[in-house]
Amino acid sequence: MTFEKLKFKKINNARDLGGLPAEGGKRVKYGKLIRSSRLYKLPKITVKRLKEYGLTAIVDLRTETERNARPATKIAGVKYHALPILTSSTAGITADTSAMSVIYKESKRLKREYETTDNYMTSMYTEVLFGEESRPVIKKFFDIILEEDGCVLWLCNQGKDRTGILAMLLEGLLGVDEKTIIADYVASAKFLKPKRALQKIAITIVPSPLKLKSILYALVNVKPQYIAGAIDAIKQKYGGITEYCKQVLEITEEEITALKNKYLE
Repeated sequence: MTFEKLKFKKINNARDLGGLPAEGGKRVKYGKLIRSSRLYKLPKITVKRLKEYGLTAIVDLRTETERNARPATKIAGVKYHALPILTSSTAGITADTSAMSVIYKESKRLKREYETTDNYMTSMYTEVLFGEESRPVIKKFFDIILEEDGCVLWLCNQGKDRTGILAMLLEGLLGVDEKTIIADYVASAKFLKPKRALQKIAITIVPSPLKLKSILYALVNVKPQYIAGAIDAIKQKYGGITEYCKQVLEITEEEITALKNKYLE
């Protein structure tokens, strides 16, 4: 399947989940669910286009520090929900300045505990899924998705990690197959390619320990094994995404049916 970037000026990584194939021959509706990178200093033309797209709610998954550093552009008539999904133990899955500082200080411990940067990233994803702090936040996200009648956009700094985790859960509940879920996640690599190239150059030229550089490189990469590892962890504990959502997030069968009725055609 081909994934198309929504061409909103100043948004690096936005796409509509519309058209994703689901079980029973159905597909996700267009114009209802958008995943995105940050909405910082958006020009008027982008704000206008988002409103014309039918946007009614924004869910910002970034920390307070990230939001203060690069505030999301406020859009009149669109609800804004700040739902920081990042916990202190998972500070690595964003490339903002404050997180890099944490990683720099913790680089020796991270290298010792995780051995490889791929292990580190996979662990961060599973901590988001199973951590006590993040569970109610993820459930609130689904409450918003259920409540809204218009288009919902959720975002984080780059639109690949926290945003990707929630996209994976939502797509799984809607009956999108695992292969397509992973392909959607990996599409961020294409959309963020110009930005990632600049980030990698900066990491290379700035003096810092090699172990720190390896972690920072991982933060800007989009590897299928990161989201695949999260899905595998869910399978091992709960058998699949739907059962995870039922048991961990306490999403009911009725709510799952409502999601499908609302977002599939």
